[in-house]
Amino acid sequence: MEEQRNSDGEVNEKCFSETPNESHVAVHSEPVVSPGQSPGRLETRLYMRRWLIVFLFSSYSLCNSYQWIQYGIINNIFMKFYKVDSFTIDWMSMIYMLTYIPLIFPVTWLLDKKGLRVVALAATALNCAGTWIKVASARPDLFPITFLGQVTCSMAQVFILGMPSRIASVWFGSHEVSTACSIGVFGNQLGIAIGFLVPPILVPNVDDMDELAKHIQVMFYITAGVATFLFILVIIVFQERPALPPSQSQASVRLIPTESYSYSSSILRLLRNTPFILLIISYGLNVGCFYAVGTLLNQMIIKHYPGEEVNAGRIGLTIVIAGMVGSLICGIWLDKTKTYKQTTLAVYVMSLLGLALYAFTLDLGHLWVVFITAGALGLSFFILNVRFRRKSWCVCVCVCVCVCVQVFGIIFTICQGKIINTFSTLAGNLFLCAFLIIGTVITAFIKSELRRQRANQLAKATVSTQHLQHLQHICAVSFTVSVFLMLNNHW
Repeated sequence: MEEQRNSDGEVNEKCFSETPNESHVAVHSEPVVSPGQSPGRLETRLYMRRWLIVFLFSSYSLCNSYQWIQYGIINNIFMKFYKVDSFTIDWMSMIYMLTYIPLIFPVTWLLDKKGLRVVALAATALNCAGTWIKVASARPDLFPITFLGQVTCSMAQVFILGMPSRIASVWFGSHEVSTACSIGVFGNQLGIAIGFLVPPILVPNVDDMDELAKHIQVMFYITAGVATFLFILVIIVFQERPALPPSQSQASVRLIPTESYSYSSSILRLLRNTPFILLIISYGLNVGCFYAVGTLLNQMIIKHYPGEEVNAGRIGLTIVIAGMVGSLICGIWLDKTKTYKQTTLAVYVMSLLGLALYAFTLDLGHLWVVFITAGALGLSFFILNVRFRRKSWCVCVCVCVCVCVQVFGIIFTICQGKIINTFSTLAGNLFLCAFLIIGTVITAFIKSELRRQRANQLAKATVSTQHLQHLQHICAVSFTVSVFLMLNNHW
């Protein structure tokens, strides 16, 4: 068996089975203890099914996140169809943020007590039910029904957001965790991108209410069909956990009784950490601004470019795609430099400049300029997510971060919407710029405590010391043997 340390200082186990075509890696429960190998290793195995699990999760995460912006990106069309104001349609997106705050705590408990399969079934069942409720709401007098459907889908989102890190740790080896998390998060981001692009294409802005109802119903039927298919797949395919753990760390976790976990004490301990509080506020301000811009994008574009609903969706798509490219570039940069605070501060400044550029060029009358500035805005907004998604964080950290993001998202969306309707889009965007300035200052004053890196460096130093001591021992033995042989030859 060969051991090597990954970039985080963790031990990766590379074991080769006798058959080269085997799709798994096996570590036998009765290993032969050799120099450098600790005894008592537990049996582990990687299953090909893990990729099916994570891609299935990514797919139903996509289906759910698509619906977050489904109404907001054609805000003016749904206002006309259901005869409601823009603020009411804004709540179709904000409800995703609102339901998360009270429900994340019981859902986290359910994930811990009942496991992945129960939570996956609940998520896809709620998502499927919400889409079919929407199918029944494609009439101008049934807005309460469509709102109920969106609330149901927003509840499904709470079950989804906490799963990527758990899937990664339960199903994947220590050297695959980041990849698995990235695949899970990618589905969510791609769903938002599709949510910007597809609804304006499927639901054109027509004056005939009967024709408009048919377009809306087609969109709802497509979503419901996909959600139902994914729900059936989860029932058939999704498994709680592999028969054998994927890594030694996960094997050790299985031996720990669930009663020993205390989320409340962990959260309280985090809330007493001042740098952590500043960090989640900084992150919440940035992503909350993105939520507000995404929710109100249709209103801002249509106000200056009437009849450009499709292009409004394409601009939203540009924001997300640019952000995904930026995340990839920034991830490579961070892997090589480890300059987390400096990079985060630079990205925050880029977010501020990008939003200011977007704000001052939105009303110039040139749509191609808006595409460019929106791309620059998305590039900086999304990059900041990399710092929080490079590794699978513990559930407590994810809960604190996500709750902060949802709170800021609701506040910023409501306030910016009111400012846009009362004053102008420029005033609304400058309102967000003010909070990005605050976030930049907070980020600059955050104390950089890279405890994991220090722990890894300490671990590597300890290993190096042990190797040096081992080498000294070998040299001493060799010297003793040499002296003995010399004396033996002399006699």
